[in-house]
Amino acid sequence: MFLRRLYVFFVMEIETRRVYILGVTAHPTGARAAQQARNLLMDLGERAGRFKFLIRDRDSKFTPVFDDVLAGNGTRIIKTPVRSPRANSFAERYAGMLRRECLDHLLVYGERHLRQILAEYAQHYNDHRPHQSREQRPPLHEPGQPIDVTARI
Repeated sequence: MFLRRLYVFFVMEIETRRVYILGVTAHPTGARAAQQARNLLMDLGERAGRFKFLIRDRDSKFTPVFDDVLAGNGTRIIKTPVRSPRANSFAERYAGMLRRECLDHLLVYGERHLRQILAEYAQHYNDHRPHQSREQRPPLHEPGQPIDVTARI
């Protein structure tokens, strides 16, 4: 609405398709990306040790400090080839789906409003949205647990 570009930093677990929205900013920096990586590791706690790889693009915001934060946790950093969107297809698909299913239908008034929208969509995506690759189960669905398709967010 105010013709400002905002950047969204998210991470996806490929195995479960669970999405974490780490931050929204108009001015992304390498220091900010590294801090968001530290915050993610703290939020994950013991689960952080289960991650073996991080696939990321070659953006200049991903500095060696960012890589060191995750490498210190035992995570191997894999950079996608230059100009190869198919190499990180899960993230590309999520970004496109976020646009088509959510952001194309709303007027975003600023960073705070975008954070609220993304938090609500991430909750829907993780708790309710069926995923074909997971036999129509959402990422946080436990096998044997019924899915409430009538629940509204």
